[in-house]
Amino acid sequence: MRPVPADPDAYRAWLAEGNASQARKRVSADVLIRDPAGRILLVNPNYKPGWDLPGGMAESNEPPHEAASRELREELGLDIVPRELLVVDWVPPHGPWDDQIAFVFDGGQINSALASSVKPRDDELSAVDFAPADEAAVMLRERMARRFRAALKALSTGQALYLHDGYQVS
Repeated sequence: MRPVPADPDAYRAWLAEGNASQARKRVSADVLIRDPAGRILLVNPNYKPGWDLPGGMAESNEPPHEAASRELREELGLDIVPRELLVVDWVPPHGPWDDQIAFVFDGGQINSALASSVKPRDDELSAVDFAPADEAAVMLRERMARRFRAALKALSTGQALYLHDGYQVS
């Protein structure tokens, strides 16, 4: 018999049991940051091939925009509050990984002095670079390049995009 809200302890235990059996999603949050010339900030992670947008994985119960801010502080020493949401991308299971929800936020434009001081602040990154958008798309892994192009489109149109594995859902 299903407990009812009138029995709060039993009802809460029943809800917790249901919560424990539901799927969990990995969540990543990246940020599109530009310098005054419009070049895009990229990072080169040590733990995977290719360049990436700055950001990373959310911790348990951490909102995506806060995960993005935390990752920027930890990895680059940047204190940037993400702005508008540009992209939400559902990434299917691949390799050893379960599916994932990937967010890309607008990080705005930083000034020249700050751009020239950006450098890796932890051992997860080997390098940073600012690249024109067309070069950045080539430097990124294929899946991230699709997400990146969609983020640029969303930035130009002011309309966030929902993707499946980097492809826009109609």
